[in-house]
Amino acid sequence: MSPDLLSRRTIAFVNIAHALDHFVLLIYPTAVIAIAAERHLSYASLIGLSTGAFVAFGLFSLPMGWIADRMGRRNLLAIFFGGCGIACLGLSTANAPIMFGIWLFVLGVFSAIYHPIGSTMLVSHTSQLGRDLGINGVWGNLGAAFASGITALLAASLGWRAAFILPGLVCLLVGIAFVSLVPGDGDSHGNSGGSKAVIPVARPMTLFLLFATAVVAGGMTFNITTIALPKIIDERAGVSLPLVLIGSLATLVFVFGALTQLLMGRLVDRYTLPRIFVGLSILQPLGLGLAALTTGIPMLGGLVLAMAAIYGQVVINDAMVARYVPAQYRARAFSVRYFLGFTTSGLAVPLIALLHGMSGFTLVLSVAATFGTVIFLCSVGFLLAAQPSSKPTSLPVG
Repeated sequence: MSPDLLSRRTIAFVNIAHALDHFVLLIYPTAVIAIAAERHLSYASLIGLSTGAFVAFGLFSLPMGWIADRMGRRNLLAIFFGGCGIACLGLSTANAPIMFGIWLFVLGVFSAIYHPIGSTMLVSHTSQLGRDLGINGVWGNLGAAFASGITALLAASLGWRAAFILPGLVCLLVGIAFVSLVPGDGDSHGNSGGSKAVIPVARPMTLFLLFATAVVAGGMTFNITTIALPKIIDERAGVSLPLVLIGSLATLVFVFGALTQLLMGRLVDRYTLPRIFVGLSILQPLGLGLAALTTGIPMLGGLVLAMAAIYGQVVINDAMVARYVPAQYRARAFSVRYFLGFTTSGLAVPLIALLHGMSGFTLVLSVAATFGTVIFLCSVGFLLAAQPSSKPTSLPVG
């Protein structure tokens, strides 16, 4: 197989994997509305069962870079497809809270494979970094977007178990196709985006600390918003809505995030990352603050603005790792990047349950806006500290 064909196939499956990764993780936050109605249990008690999934999603991302160095990235991504498929089928059989918790944890473990491994594979095989990061981001965003709508449709028409069965089968089938069509990792140091020179900086440790803080805060805004979005719309739309319409509105909000990722991909190829970082990050506290203070259409407008900024930030973060970290360390750097963002953000689930129980989604969204403000302040600090260095010093990766 020619290197170009291998790269095209690899990027295609990495994009599909990104969509499936976000899709399977966000089935439960929508299905839980139907499960709660069937079991006559509270939303707060049921949504808390997914804590293990999101903690595992971040915790197990840390060793993936090291494991990939030994097993191969292609083999690890194949395990991702198979593991997620099996976990979804397992969830469809759950009858007790403890079984939901166990299978959600298993799903989180296998879902943790994608981001550090898929991001490294993409950067290694791309010929135009910003464009392909933007497209990859759209795939992930659409996976999250359609999770709400498709899950709501399946749960309303076929029952909530079908909402896990069908995606599980899709994961298994895609995994079989991936193993058949992508024979190996290929050359990760060819004419790809991974071969570009690392941007030299004068204060790498300062930039690393600012970036790490922004990643942690961004993980909180990302997970608070994406996990709670269907229920936020359910409670604050201003009118009583059926589950299918709630899922459809959640999907529409996610689609705006996808459009922003395409725009960010274009901007990454044209402008400096620190300036893009500042311009985008201000939108998170503004959008989340508007959503916290309003209901109905203005609330939806705030969510659209926040979701666009949150998903656009994912592209910026991945581009920073690609541009500031040497190629031989990128798999480990992506592992650290997603460990910081996803492990800390695993606290989002109990935090949502706690804050919602105290004062509803006004308090939940207000706290999310506070995290958004932290991201903006970090972006300003990053811009001020990102002065070029006469020596080619890159960011530390742990």
